[in-house]
Amino acid sequence: MMATVQPDIVCLGEPLLEFNQSKEDGRYLPGHGGDTSNAAIAAARAGARVGYLTHIGADEFGDSFMKLWESEGVDGSRVRRDPSAHTGIYFVTHGPEGHSFSYFRAGSAASRMAPEDMPEDYIAEARVLHVSGISQAISDSAADAVFRAIEIARANDTLVSYDTNLRLKLWPLTRARAMIHAAMRLCDIALPGLDDAHQLTGHEDPEAIVDFYLELGASLVALTLGPEGTLVATPERRERVPGIEVSPVDATAAGDTFDGAFLAEYVRTGDPFSAARFANAAAALSTEGYGAVAPMPRRAQVLDAIGAGQG
Repeated sequence: MMATVQPDIVCLGEPLLEFNQSKEDGRYLPGHGGDTSNAAIAAARAGARVGYLTHIGADEFGDSFMKLWESEGVDGSRVRRDPSAHTGIYFVTHGPEGHSFSYFRAGSAASRMAPEDMPEDYIAEARVLHVSGISQAISDSAADAVFRAIEIARANDTLVSYDTNLRLKLWPLTRARAMIHAAMRLCDIALPGLDDAHQLTGHEDPEAIVDFYLELGASLVALTLGPEGTLVATPERRERVPGIEVSPVDATAAGDTFDGAFLAEYVRTGDPFSAARFANAAAALSTEGYGAVAPMPRRAQVLDAIGAGQG
């Protein structure tokens, strides 16, 4: 089935069913996760036209994702169902050091994606392709699929957005650096997090980190700094964009929410600094509830929060 409306933003990656531990009673609450799927939903809630590319199992978990994307207005017409592989899952636990993840994704349908599976017309007609380091870490064929998607995007003037999303449980740092740097050389919009960037670049200073990614070739870097906001840089200008104050309980998908909200607002306005202000607020609001998707705010909520913060 073809998409009825061509998305402006196409996200590529692995969705994962989520079981998130409640701090109140320790029960695991079911939900949906996967970094680029989260970003796609955040972008849709921010008002963008969004599509998702992946493989999922022909199982109940896969059915759940298809229903989720439909309900969120994310086009899933190019998602492939694999009857011989499962949809991945993960568990989130919370402790004194923050949240930690346990994954059961080996051999998942998404890990079987390959370069020949990338739909050229769908990517070529989008304004932005969003991918991440996680999608390249899950298997060699998935890594090659990401590079093929990037190649299609670059050949058709589709902007490439890349979130490092470093997960050292999936690959060693040396390999992650090589693969992520190679992808970053091909991207237009770099969306690293500060902790990831420390390990990947060897730099501690945020200014040095954004310089590193600009020199690799990105035309725009939005380095997220947690509660300190975001350092946004282009070759001509840079600015620290503050966040808003909230009462956080779970930061599971805050970075993914930032990505989706940032891309949605950037596509709408072309202004990376106002996009970062919007995305900072969206990411902060997403930490006020448990799970990846449920607490993600919608556009009106973000605008209200920005307005209240400026009042």
